[in-house]
Amino acid sequence: MIRPALSVVVPCYNEEANLDVLHARVSAAAQAAVGADYEIIFVNDGSRDASWPAMQRLAAADPHLVAINLSRNHGHQLALTAGLDLCCGAQILIIDADLQDPPELLSDMRATMAVEGADVVYAVRRRREGETFFKKATAAAFYRVLDRVTDTPIPLDTGDFRLMSRRALDALLSLPEQARFIRGMVAWIGFRQVPFVYDRAERHAGETNYPLGKMIRLALDAVTGFSTAPLRFASHVGLALTAASLLLLVYIAIGFFTGTAVQGWTSTMLVVVLLGAVQMFVLGMIGEYLGRLYVESKRRPLYLVADVAGPVRGVATLGYKARAEPALEPSDQP
Repeated sequence: MIRPALSVVVPCYNEEANLDVLHARVSAAAQAAVGADYEIIFVNDGSRDASWPAMQRLAAADPHLVAINLSRNHGHQLALTAGLDLCCGAQILIIDADLQDPPELLSDMRATMAVEGADVVYAVRRRREGETFFKKATAAAFYRVLDRVTDTPIPLDTGDFRLMSRRALDALLSLPEQARFIRGMVAWIGFRQVPFVYDRAERHAGETNYPLGKMIRLALDAVTGFSTAPLRFASHVGLALTAASLLLLVYIAIGFFTGTAVQGWTSTMLVVVLLGAVQMFVLGMIGEYLGRLYVESKRRPLYLVADVAGPVRGVATLGYKARAEPALEPSDQP
């Protein structure tokens, strides 16, 4: 197999109105960087608009474009995994379809990779245009809390926008877990990784596909996938409550021997409610980890491909893509 110099992987969801502009800008950036030696992978993540017919139209007109249609909505991280699994370039650019991350930075990122001798160039957001104060504040808090609790250092203020070498991607594809937090997984594999500072633009079209609920789920995947701090929290709370119980026992003994009157039910109920809340929280965190163990034990493919438009040269190692079957010959029997 002849490997192209560059693969650009773009997960898409309800991006119909944006696809022509997206395709034009990504194609222009790839041509400026490597000439004609590139491929573009669009992954349709179960969109509910006419994105898939639009991708088929673009793939029919552009031999560099491969469009992959997943069988259902798998979520951003698994759709990205599908594109990474099925691409075959020597260098791989990951970029979202909303064009907040400018594809025109590709040449500069490749230059940084060459000068630094790096396997990963990850983009660090200096400014975030067109985003609410709540989104910026929660994102900043998320990355800093994650940095404190995870066992693997994850760069601050970074998304999935990055350029990777083939050996770094092959290392990433060797990680088969279901609950994927790809920016954390890329940090975990190591190799030489360097930052690339840029200003993030406003969305070109559409609305964010990461509402608060999905952001919370991604945060849980990040924390439980890269840290055992919540489980250690249970033991720390247990030790603290044991010490408090000993102090309470001493207080009760003093009250018994000195004849001090009972204070009433308020303090008792406060302690009961506090202990109940801590126990429920600890059980919930343990349940999160057990749930992930249950899902991993099934060993299901990470994604399912329904349709493909264009020449897919990669091999599905983490998901399922049906092989093309030859047409059935008509029966010779009368």
